[in-house]
Amino acid sequence: MGNRLSQIATRTGDDGTTGLGDGSRTGKDSLRIAALGDVDELNSVVGLILTEPMPDDVREALVGIQHDLFDLGGELCIPGYENVTESQVARLDELLAHYNATLPRLQEFILPGGTRCAALAHVGRTVARRAERAIVALGTSEEVRPVCRQYVNRLSDLLFVLARVLNRADGGSDVLWQQGHGK
Repeated sequence: MGNRLSQIATRTGDDGTTGLGDGSRTGKDSLRIAALGDVDELNSVVGLILTEPMPDDVREALVGIQHDLFDLGGELCIPGYENVTESQVARLDELLAHYNATLPRLQEFILPGGTRCAALAHVGRTVARRAERAIVALGTSEEVRPVCRQYVNRLSDLLFVLARVLNRADGGSDVLWQQGHGK
């Protein structure tokens, strides 16, 4: 794996560039840095979700996801480096199947909300979608392996499902959208 920071305030970014994991420099406004920043933000949101009470199995899954997101960030910060695996995507598919099986079928659209923990999972879902868009944008100009995009796509779905699980774990339910409610 590339360079690790030994000090934080290097002042090397004062010129509008930042260092990549392979030692090269790129603009802070590059598509690669945008994707990397969105993945970093997503990992931070997952960390925020983890500050809330939740079932142990959900906590364990989210801790694993944080490590996966760090792997993804590592791959994005070193052009040509491969760090995300198909098995990480498969694990998200397994989690989706497991948790979906515990939920009632959706009959209506749901609103982001319910418990604080579920609402935070919805925030994570939206940040995951943004990270996915940033990875897709990066892939239009630089090589990005499909597994990176697939991982974030599955994660956004899982965070939606986990929001539903977390509402139920706290004794609540989905917050249903009601057409015309705000009129």
